[in-house]
Amino acid sequence: MMTRGLRSTTVLLGLGLACFSTSSPAHGPEHEALEARVARLEALVAELTRTGTPDAGPEEPPAARPAHSYEFGGYIKFDSLFSDYGGGDLSPGSPGSQFYIPATIPVGGVAEDGPGADIQGRESRLNFRSDHTLANGDRLSTFLETDFLVGPGGNERVSNSFTPRLRHAFFRYNDWLFGQTWSTFQDQTVLPENLDFIGPVEGTTFVRQAQVRYTKGPWEFALENPETTITPFGGGPTVTTDDGSLPDLVGRYSLNLADGHVRAAVLFRELAAAGPAIGVDDTETAFGFSLSGKHRFGDDDIRWMATVGRGTGRYLGLNTANDAVIDAGGRIRPVEQWGAFVSLRHFWNPKWRSNFTLGYLENDHDTALTGPGVTRDVYSVHANLLYEPAERMTVGGEVMYAERTLESRQSGDLFRTILSAKYAF
Repeated sequence: MMTRGLRSTTVLLGLGLACFSTSSPAHGPEHEALEARVARLEALVAELTRTGTPDAGPEEPPAARPAHSYEFGGYIKFDSLFSDYGGGDLSPGSPGSQFYIPATIPVGGVAEDGPGADIQGRESRLNFRSDHTLANGDRLSTFLETDFLVGPGGNERVSNSFTPRLRHAFFRYNDWLFGQTWSTFQDQTVLPENLDFIGPVEGTTFVRQAQVRYTKGPWEFALENPETTITPFGGGPTVTTDDGSLPDLVGRYSLNLADGHVRAAVLFRELAAAGPAIGVDDTETAFGFSLSGKHRFGDDDIRWMATVGRGTGRYLGLNTANDAVIDAGGRIRPVEQWGAFVSLRHFWNPKWRSNFTLGYLENDHDTALTGPGVTRDVYSVHANLLYEPAERMTVGGEVMYAERTLESRQSGDLFRTILSAKYAF
């Protein structure tokens, strides 16, 4: 396209050519000189038309206008949990009454007299999302989400006014993510559709934490918040340290398949503890590897995950085992473990579906350091039947059984029935 200056110049030159052609004599030397001048002007017009004015440059496109979108979402969920513990009473106020947490299953006590009921709406959540295309074409998005599980506040006598807790708070700028969200070591897309909050807890990595993440195609790399959980020498309550000087390093690769995907993640971290409370000032290297996938077979799908690690306790099974134990010399000794789950989702018809899930975790403790009171292994099985009476509404029931065994070989179990109704918006 010609610029405005080029168009003006062309018009003026064209008018000049017309004037020369109509007013000049038809013969003689003056006429020949004039024709030569006209020829030069015609050549100049042709050159300007082809290239544009020499110093104007190409025309700039109109400035891109920023594009923005905003969205609220979440769901309301009602749960009725009926839990029967075979190894004693659940500790008062335990979050294990809200959803399945393997480490809270009582062991070594007297069985409860009948199931206990917990009726709640605490899993309900609210989120806010925004997406922006900036004037320069860059992409920016934000996400903030809360729910009411495991938070303090309220009571079941009158108001049940539970305190919101922060789940996610992050923003993305092109290929970068900053803030709190799922750990890059976790593949949240393969979590089963269980009515209990997580489902096969013992077999899955499950961590949300602050991080900086870079994504390029199928590759993701992250620096994440460090934290170490320690078992004191000889056993005892978990000690949580905040002494790490290096972030946890995570790399992940995703392979998309025609029927789903497979993801591989690697974790490297520094375990650190210092202070008189546990009589240690030491660091140790830890690592983990996780492989997960989801595969569709018509309407049905299979979801699975397998994780192995040395010092990965707080990443696997909701910290059923600690990252490490302290030996007699005050040194950190990482705990080795592995866990896995598999879940089948089957659609009976467009309105009815079921999920069948199995999870397992095994920890390799040195009982000379930890004592016999730590978890040796734990497993759970889950089955549910779900009905969708309307779009985004799900009602149904689930039964689950879990058993936890200590290094002492004592065990305790949990049988739970859940009736639930949920509407997502």
